[in-house]
Amino acid sequence: MTTSAPLQTTALPTGSQEDGSIELRQVRKVYGDVTAVDDLDLTVRPGEFVTLLGPSGSGKTTTMMMVAGFEDLTSGMVLINGQPVDRLPPKDRNLGVVFQSYALFPHMSARENVEFALRMRKVRPAERRQRAEEALDRVGLAKMGDRRPRQLSGGQQQRVALARALVFNPSALLLDEPMAALDKRLREQMQEEIKTIQRSLGISVLFVTHDQDEAMSMSDRIVVMRDGKIVQQGAPEDVYAHPVTDWVANFLGDTNLLPCTVMERSDDVAVVDLGELGVGRVRDRGAVGERYAVSIRPEHMAFIPAVRAENSASGRVVSSTNLGATLRHRLRAGGQDLMVRELSAGPRAPRDLDADVCVGWEQDEAQLLVLDS
Repeated sequence: MTTSAPLQTTALPTGSQEDGSIELRQVRKVYGDVTAVDDLDLTVRPGEFVTLLGPSGSGKTTTMMMVAGFEDLTSGMVLINGQPVDRLPPKDRNLGVVFQSYALFPHMSARENVEFALRMRKVRPAERRQRAEEALDRVGLAKMGDRRPRQLSGGQQQRVALARALVFNPSALLLDEPMAALDKRLREQMQEEIKTIQRSLGISVLFVTHDQDEAMSMSDRIVVMRDGKIVQQGAPEDVYAHPVTDWVANFLGDTNLLPCTVMERSDDVAVVDLGELGVGRVRDRGAVGERYAVSIRPEHMAFIPAVRAENSASGRVVSSTNLGATLRHRLRAGGQDLMVRELSAGPRAPRDLDADVCVGWEQDEAQLLVLDS
């Protein structure tokens, strides 16, 4: 695999960037009988990296395309830098866009692809070339300007697309799953480099992905979407640690979801009936007699010597897999499938299949969630 120099962190020329805010007010998009985006309100603050995260069909890409101007709104309003842009064509919205396919012109060199964004803005040839070369240098491709896209690796093509999106100093940057086609190592490298250049420039970013790890590692704020609506948003660590429904918990990483009924409440703690798993105490978020799910992340479950009166279960090992840095164990306990993840450092080793074990979890690591699956 051909590698390139790291992204540079020199600032873009000052001028048209302004504050870079993006605001959507009651934005709606309907295709026939299908509502793709349903009365969505969202604000991307200046310099903020916001990720739209959701499964296929959740409306995240449609939302981005309406911001970019490639899709018309059925109703609502989009504002950039505080100004309505609904009637402006894409080229007049001053937004840099990187698509999943990169959309590079195959007959043009890398430099010509980057220059194209300036040519559309009537920049003079000499200035176009200079700014394109500076942009390619910024993304570590200073010596590859004469190459055609087919002569570049996937990561290099992505860097060209990024240079083209940034060369005209846009108000904000829109990224539509730009790393989906890259292998794992290159994808992780590009995640770090895109985040580095975003921070150094202070540019606002609206990012679309279905990859939870990508969203967690890159975002200042994650906006979780489902069926055209926002179901939860917040800092990555908050959304992961405090999901509002069982669907969000299950979508944003692995979790153990245990059906339960609230038996009683006391202060901020609920006592719940876990069926064959016994009784548990969890963070209170429910009403007595109602059905919910207890969410416990696999890393918050631990093997214990014996079953306790609360927050524990006995079961049998179904599988045990060494993943390098961690061990993943799957158990069958009280009619439930449970997952336990622990660091593989030290004396730990995969557990024997069919071994009888006990697991437990702390009250503060278990959360009562609304059923929404």
